[in-house]
Amino acid sequence: MTNVIHQLPDSVANMIAAGEVVQRPASIVKELVENSVDAGATEVKVIIQDAGRTLVQVIDNGCGMSGIDARLAFDKHATSKITSADDLLNLHTMGFRGEALASIAAVAQVELVTRREDEELGTRVVISGSHVECDEPTVASKGSQFFVRNLFFNIPARRNFLKSDATEMRYITSEFIHVALAHPDVAMSLVSNSQTLYNLSAGNMKNRVVAIAGKSMSGELLPVEVETDLITVKGFVGSIATARKSAGDQYFMVNNRYMRSSYFNKAIVEAYRGIIPSDQVPAYFIYLTIDPHKIDVNVHPQKIEIKFEDEASIWKILNAAVRDTLGRYNVMPALDFDASGQLDIPVRPNPGHTSNYSPFNPSNLGSYYNPFEREKEFESIDVSANNQPPCPAVKQVSFTASFQPSERQSVDGWQQLFSSKKEEEPRLFEGKPSAYFFQFRGRYIVTQVKSGLMFIDQHRAHERIQYDMLMSNVTSSQKSSQMLAFPEVMTIGAEDACVVEELSVELANVGLEYTYDAEAGLLSITAIPSCFEASRVHSFIEALIYDYRNGEVDIERSIQQYVCTMVASQMALPTGKALTPEEMSSLYDRLFASSSPKISPRGKVIFTILTDDNIEQLFNN
Repeated sequence: MTNVIHQLPDSVANMIAAGEVVQRPASIVKELVENSVDAGATEVKVIIQDAGRTLVQVIDNGCGMSGIDARLAFDKHATSKITSADDLLNLHTMGFRGEALASIAAVAQVELVTRREDEELGTRVVISGSHVECDEPTVASKGSQFFVRNLFFNIPARRNFLKSDATEMRYITSEFIHVALAHPDVAMSLVSNSQTLYNLSAGNMKNRVVAIAGKSMSGELLPVEVETDLITVKGFVGSIATARKSAGDQYFMVNNRYMRSSYFNKAIVEAYRGIIPSDQVPAYFIYLTIDPHKIDVNVHPQKIEIKFEDEASIWKILNAAVRDTLGRYNVMPALDFDASGQLDIPVRPNPGHTSNYSPFNPSNLGSYYNPFEREKEFESIDVSANNQPPCPAVKQVSFTASFQPSERQSVDGWQQLFSSKKEEEPRLFEGKPSAYFFQFRGRYIVTQVKSGLMFIDQHRAHERIQYDMLMSNVTSSQKSSQMLAFPEVMTIGAEDACVVEELSVELANVGLEYTYDAEAGLLSITAIPSCFEASRVHSFIEALIYDYRNGEVDIERSIQQYVCTMVASQMALPTGKALTPEEMSSLYDRLFASSSPKISPRGKVIFTILTDDNIEQLFNN
């Protein structure tokens, strides 16, 4: 019987390793740029074509390699950064495993041109699918140039799993930013399809942060600095104005290496408790310096998670450092006693003065006073448009009826509904709602139907109506938008801007148009969907980015439907909005003319019926 266990060929082993190291073009950018930094480069240029599918090129002015080193660099586990197991406990470089180049060369066509400063000629090595095709001397500049072409050319299935160019470019930008923030002393640039996205000069920490986050962030950064025997904390946290629902500008660097940590994130968020809303997160750029012996960076294939020896103590130090900064810069909200306005503080009456009026004296309330009856004021609004210009293809309904608080009929019409006079009784048993609609707790519309009482969630009902209108416009190629006289401007980071760019077509289809200034980090909304309130556009964009980045988009539903759902939710009547009976009646009619009156676009129940039997059971006890 023959033996069945054998060693895999290097080419196959490298392809397997590539599954961990090379997940997408962004993985290549990360590995090559980190190698450039380790090589002592002061300038690194990244050139991308077709979101990395066609080309990822990295050029640096580092130390370069000799001819022998250039060839050995592509062998598995070949590295210049460690020599023994003890070195793993004292790492000062970005890479160290010696897997990156071998893995990249296994799934792409790679060309390396490199030269050391003390040599006249450089070396050119070409490897395709782990097979060396060329190894020769050449004229080259000091440093290294890597050309990675046709990623996954020999694994079509992996190539087919790559996302859209916009999505892959977002991942590339993210990896570039991580290295750029960790090494502000290195000049770095990123070019995509001949367009320069970043051109970062070497500088200090704050200059690099502003260059990445946008000039508008410059005045919103609060310095954090504390030094202890365990760890040194430096960097910046954002003012209240930088808080966003979507996570974007939150970065940790440990010993000049980007780190992802939900645990330490909570330390910063906790420091802002009571200062910003609980559903928002502040911006922060935190640099931690710690003894390499007290951390383990070898716990994640991409080295983005780090294990700390005493993370609980670091959590407390980080939290205290941020709270100290917020206190020193008066971020805590305070009463302004120097303002022109005055605080309206009620003053106790002079004990020596006696008033004839008392709110508890029935004689002062008149003969019509009823302590169990409360007046309700109605506010006239336009249900169909949320006080905005009318939407195309939607019937405009205006309401002029109003109720005077002093009239007896203002008690919500209940007296008429339950009147003993037969001619005033509504027709309740013909499968239609009664002519009477009432609002309960500012959220539910109540009316009588054949089987009992119907409760309608007004926000969800209006959300369904708006969603159908938006989807109708999208599917019929009608763009329902209104230009803004003054653009709505908001600050977003580069990664968030990539998300918006990914959704640009879908946003345009629902009538939202924008421009983005990458240098300033400003998103300018120039047009919004009709019926959409301009004041809501900021929260809409933030919610869209948050959901998209956190994977809350239903992959089985088209992004177009998702965007329409988000817009409809923002356009819908808010809970607590007072409605007149006529407005409630119009909302009812339009709801039951919609495509799905029972379920909202988010899959929530819109109405329910309390049947006659349900009501009778309440009185059987």
